[in-house]
Amino acid sequence: MVGKTGRPVGDSDARERLIVEARKLFVSLPYSKVSTRMIASRADVNVALIRYYFASKAGLYEAMLRETITPIHAQLKVTLNKGDFASIGDLMRTYYRIMAPNPDMPKLIARAMMMEPADLQRQTMEKIFNEVARPAIEVMFLQLQKQGVLRGDVCPDKARMSFISLMVFPFLIPPSLLTLQNIEMDETYLAELAEHNVNLLVRGLTMPKEENKSC
Repeated sequence: MVGKTGRPVGDSDARERLIVEARKLFVSLPYSKVSTRMIASRADVNVALIRYYFASKAGLYEAMLRETITPIHAQLKVTLNKGDFASIGDLMRTYYRIMAPNPDMPKLIARAMMMEPADLQRQTMEKIFNEVARPAIEVMFLQLQKQGVLRGDVCPDKARMSFISLMVFPFLIPPSLLTLQNIEMDETYLAELAEHNVNLLVRGLTMPKEENKSC
């Protein structure tokens, strides 16, 4: 809705600040407990700017989700175009890099997907997932199978599940369990974990290079 006549007076970065503060509030509080006034106050902007930029709280919620995953969506496109395991590794690295400063975002996604089917949060999440992630993730492991990159005893569907699990689960582990394991889940650790998981996928799912060449 940018460019609408009668724009309220506000800073040029007001929209970005609203996205940032909305992300913080939506991941820490139930959707029903987050008000537009609360978001605007945290962003230090006029609440009218939410209507101007996003039309409503629901519009801001959807925009926040979409803009958070935009870099992941871009890497998904690269992965589909290249169709190799190196680009899948880059996809995992991108996901970890985006989620590291927003570690509660996967919890928000999981929470929304456990809502009733008619719930606005779940509908919004499913809409974005079906548009952005689901088709690409389904296709990329089938591509690897057709190219002879996957090991012969690896099922593409289960490879996809392993990939999703390695990406998502570290962000869903309860902090108390991390403490018991003496793990500090900071950005450095997550970057190292991304590399570890990429190596795990490559060694567990792909054909050795010499075998792949002879096919």
